[in-house]
Amino acid sequence: MDIILLERIEKLGAIGDVVTVKDGYARNFLLPQKKALRANDNNKRVFEANRERLETENAERRSEAQAAGQTVEGAQIVLIRASSNSGQLYGSVSARDIAVALVEQGHDVDKRQVVMPTPIKTLGMFDITIALHPEVRVTVKVNVARSADEAELQSQGVDVMARMFEEDRGESEGFTEGYDPNRELGELPSDDEEEAAPEATEQ
Repeated sequence: MDIILLERIEKLGAIGDVVTVKDGYARNFLLPQKKALRANDNNKRVFEANRERLETENAERRSEAQAAGQTVEGAQIVLIRASSNSGQLYGSVSARDIAVALVEQGHDVDKRQVVMPTPIKTLGMFDITIALHPEVRVTVKVNVARSADEAELQSQGVDVMARMFEEDRGESEGFTEGYDPNRELGELPSDDEEEAAPEATEQ
């Protein structure tokens, strides 16, 4: 479907551009969200008659977004979540979770402005893009941890997951068992063998 863009759309074009998109994308998103018009002769005339007003309104929204972006840029939020020993979350962190946390910090952010291809499903530090306007994007830090202490460590650059794996490995290596090469697999040492072991040590 050919459409006229009413605002800049990433990877499509700028305001006023006539582009071709898939019918479903136009019908389900661009047209209902008033981000575009069908590119027919009547709509082209309507757009040209309103181009100046649309461009002025877009410039005003861009300026407002740039001002807001100065406070949102670099913001860091901490989200405490339960996880398995491998760091996999029991659940996930969604765009809504991030938007709510930013709003709690005083930022005016909607979940639709949080750019996330997929939800966060592991512990760690993540750079997330916030699209305040089609032409204004900022980055925030999302710190997903199991506790406030772990979140603080991660904010200092400590790899909590790597440390956790090292501790687990250390515990497993610390457990050792006497080995007799002549003993059959699964066979417990006999009483004679247990008594002989200390005698051999004394000699």
